[in-house]
Amino acid sequence: MPEAVVSWHAVCRVDEIAEEDVARFELGGKIYAIYHTPSGFYATDGLCTHEDEPLTDGLVLGEIIECPKHQGRFHIPTGKAKGAPVCVNLQIYATKIEAQQVYVGIPDSA
Repeated sequence: MPEAVVSWHAVCRVDEIAEEDVARFELGGKIYAIYHTPSGFYATDGLCTHEDEPLTDGLVLGEIIECPKHQGRFHIPTGKAKGAPVCVNLQIYATKIEAQQVYVGIPDSA
């Protein structure tokens, strides 16, 4: 199967997101969440899979994001649902750092 074509988008500078925090990025009407965890920067869909609540209003604890509405939890690096009421994983996206800028790789089909 061919690899998906990814477009890289500059979302913020590395110093614009404190460690254990999350920022919002929008592109093409879709919301993404950009995280700064102790192990690095990550990106996922920006809405909880339970009730479409913005995860950027949630709480980052290490590598876990907790949804602000019902406290469902996701593992940030993998997008895996970790606690009720969430049971559907988050889509994750590649990130890279160049010249102190955080980039997110979004498939062209997204």
